Amino acid sequence: MPLARWLPGLDSLLHYRRDWLPRDIQAGLSVAAVQIPTAIAYSQIIGFPPQVGLYACILPMLIYALVGSSRQLMVGPDAATAAMVAAAITPLAAGDPQRLLQLSMIVAVLVGALSIAAGFARAGFVASFLSRPTLVGYLNGIGLSLIAGQLGKLLGYHSETSGFVRGLIALLRNLSNTHLPTLTLGVSTLLLMVVLPRFYPKVPGALVGVLFATLAAALLGLDQYGIKLLGEVPQGLPTLMFPHTTYEELGSLFRDAMGITIISFCSAMLTARSFAARHGYSVDANHEFMALGMANIGAGISQGFVISGADSRTAVNDMVGGKSQMVGIVAALVIGLVLLLFSKPLGWVPMPALGAVLLMAGWGLIDFRALRGFWRLSRFEFALCVLTTVGVLSVGVLPGIFVAIMLALLRLLYLTYRPHDAVMGWVHGIDGQVELEQYPNARTLPGLVIYRFDAPLLFFNADYFKQRLLEVVAKAHQPRAVLLNAEGILNLDISGLTTLREVQQTLEAKGVHLSLARVTGETLAMLKRSGLLGEVKPPLVFSSVRAGVNAYRRWHQQRKAEHAWDQPSESKLTDQPL
Repeated sequence: MPLARWLPGLDSLLHYRRDWLPRDIQAGLSVAAVQIPTAIAYSQIIGFPPQVGLYACILPMLIYALVGSSRQLMVGPDAATAAMVAAAITPLAAGDPQRLLQLSMIVAVLVGALSIAAGFARAGFVASFLSRPTLVGYLNGIGLSLIAGQLGKLLGYHSETSGFVRGLIALLRNLSNTHLPTLTLGVSTLLLMVVLPRFYPKVPGALVGVLFATLAAALLGLDQYGIKLLGEVPQGLPTLMFPHTTYEELGSLFRDAMGITIISFCSAMLTARSFAARHGYSVDANHEFMALGMANIGAGISQGFVISGADSRTAVNDMVGGKSQMVGIVAALVIGLVLLLFSKPLGWVPMPALGAVLLMAGWGLIDFRALRGFWRLSRFEFALCVLTTVGVLSVGVLPGIFVAIMLALLRLLYLTYRPHDAVMGWVHGIDGQVELEQYPNARTLPGLVIYRFDAPLLFFNADYFKQRLLEVVAKAHQPRAVLLNAEGILNLDISGLTTLREVQQTLEAKGVHLSLARVTGETLAMLKRSGLLGEVKPPLVFSSVRAGVNAYRRWHQQRKAEHAWDQPSESKLTDQPL
């Protein structure tokens, strides 16, 4: 059905079950309770007033509830994407708050447009493009940057809100200027957010911590002791507007928007897929690209900033038992009511409490368990993870993630350029063939070399393939035939085909016949189209390694019977099935 395909959320709401409503309302209230302080805190990362963080929640949540296919995913401000937006637009704004907001709206709309275009182009596979070590390293870097950037709020001194190095330098310069009342309130709030969930997991620690600090500030007049408060929050909902920009400005922000689009989508898809798998359904990555894009356009035109899938709020929704996209609608309506009716109490929120929320968010992004796993399983991927973190901390968020992607691509190219290969044999008691490198005492057939190449044969690894195969043949004792197990050669380009022909000619000059086994897919099609190696049938191509080996045994026995197998003629070898 067209509606279910393009607006799965709306289709779900049109077939809504009334018995879901109590759970969805409860989940929506719980999500809003976590979303409000979190969104206000994340707006501080970019340097926005609190209402901008709330603006970035309302319309995007409503849009995703209608367009999105995940029943659990909650969208909203995200620590990682907020840090990326800050890195992209803060230098261009030059300290002008109005300019900062305009740039934020432009980036959000640009990210939305890129996401929709990617969805139509069926680029949802990009969710699997970034390796897990790269994502973990990136999030670790973001987490450390957040922690360093928010220490000023906790200790009571002014500092830059972004950048790991700047945050550490500001800490060293201002450590002696620590404001003890601010530190006391911030640490108390932080401890409450850490300890409370351990005993009461269903209680939103961030909300309770911020409420505690706000009540203390209002009842005890903590602003008189030098503790900074959030300040007045404008009452009312955001005015919808489309940001004005120029082609030159779009061009300068395009690279940053592409990076933010990839990270925002990958983060959302990781969350959406994990919760969908838990509840026994699937989400369409290409459709989610478009849904997230429309939600980001909603954030841009409602004076917000880029949003993504919010894992903490999604977890709250799932924990409380939300059943449908109605949870997002309820949460958005609650946030709208807070802006309409409770904007004045928001002004009493202390800044150290928001700093504590961001410190918790930064700490939650750091994954020590994954680092230990990478170290145990793959030192290279551990190094890739650490290099990504170092890149984010040293050269910045966006350059750091692009450096990590380039390292991963270079690793992939290297593995394809010098792939694993093996000479095969047999061991009694083991079914099938084994690699001679692992089993040096494995049995082989006299004169037959069975060789396997575990990668596509393309222009950049064709010479390596030729070199390795000829080396293997040179080391063999009186080789008569080579059987190439081509099950790993899934693709073959013109350069690879030409190299195969050169190998065939080189071996023929030495009296060695080349055959292939288990040729499939594009490689088989290329051999048939070209005819360069000969007819695609025995003795050139066999359906299996066993068929090729049996053909060689028959030929070998025939040659022994003729008492001439020591120096077989090339014509007799190729005229008979191998």
